[in-house]
Amino acid sequence: MMIRCCESNDFDSILAIINDAAQAYKGRIPADRWREPYMSVDYLRHEQEAGVVFWGYEGEGKLLGVMGIQDVQDVTLIRHAYVRTADRGRGVGGRLIEHLKTLSARPMLVGTWQAADWAVRFYEKHGFRLVTWEEKERLLRKYWNIPERQTETSVVLADGRWREMGR
Repeated sequence: MMIRCCESNDFDSILAIINDAAQAYKGRIPADRWREPYMSVDYLRHEQEAGVVFWGYEGEGKLLGVMGIQDVQDVTLIRHAYVRTADRGRGVGGRLIEHLKTLSARPMLVGTWQAADWAVRFYEKHGFRLVTWEEKERLLRKYWNIPERQTETSVVLADGRWREMGR
């Protein structure tokens, strides 16, 4: 078991993990935000070209989970955090996020669907806290490039560094 920076030959595995794990959103997030596949090849390429660097948790000779990190302006965003459905509950996501937290001295933010209560609980377990609705609106527009409808149906959580800076 190890955590490593994903390479170009991991692209198909990253895409498969995201689309497998995102099935948890089906029927939970607004129907107008769901699509099959959840993440397209083109969108994953776009995210990587925009600076999202994926890290993977490898075990049993394959990637079990992935999590992206992206520096945007003065913060680091946690992006696209997913663990294969069959490998959930084994600490994969926790190990990944704890590792990513060591990679940046910047304040860290993460956005997720408001309806994904399990994801909110996961981030809270790892030291992130929900920001106010007003702050969420401002942060999503400042640091993310997402559709307005996604902004309406998402939440943002901030780490301790963000809160210590009194933002």
